[in-house]
Amino acid sequence: MPHFTHLFEQWQSTLNWFPDSSQIAQFEKLYELVLEGNSKQNLTRITNVDDFWEKHLWDSLRGVFAFWDQDKVKLVDIGTGAGFPGLPIAIAKPSWQVTLIDSKQKKVTFVEESIQTLQLSNAIAEWGRGEDINQLSAHRKKYDLAVVRAVGKPGICASYALPFLKKSGTAVLYRGQWLPEESEQLDMFCEQEGLQIVKQDRFQTPLTAGVRHSVYLSPRSTSISNS
Repeated sequence: MPHFTHLFEQWQSTLNWFPDSSQIAQFEKLYELVLEGNSKQNLTRITNVDDFWEKHLWDSLRGVFAFWDQDKVKLVDIGTGAGFPGLPIAIAKPSWQVTLIDSKQKKVTFVEESIQTLQLSNAIAEWGRGEDINQLSAHRKKYDLAVVRAVGKPGICASYALPFLKKSGTAVLYRGQWLPEESEQLDMFCEQEGLQIVKQDRFQTPLTAGVRHSVYLSPRSTSISNS
């Protein structure tokens, strides 16, 4: 029996988007792969069906939803861990090219195996530290979007993302809480680096009403859709 059947209507009501049958199957398979992978290494503590859908699938897509109508986006997921948000994005947006980076080789091996099992021709995994890979010519200033599920200080997370971006690119910091001192720290970083905070998006998750934030940074003046 499919795991996420009872949540199907949530896609449409919260993101105005609905996965097709092949994407639904891929999301289901990803969940099974994570459960299996957890028996071999610590991938995630989020294994309940509803929690996985909300905190790993839905949250991954919500952070890039402002760019949903764009095609041929080149995206890098820095510090992807078990593949979030990169794998759900690659499933949902087959026209995007997604590179998933992590410094832990076991995590990258899991992501590589998941990409093969899910047959994601638009995704690749790279092993290494973001601050090293972003200096390589194949990656430096090559991406439209750089996403970071930010657990460290926002300025540090932004510093990992910035070198990956094209001049027209945007960094997306996925955050839980967003404190005033974090805004101040990020403001200082942006002033030093010639960045601007395009938008701070505060929202609630659809099942548990948890407060989340997406913070968008750009090297240039731009606007983010509110759709």
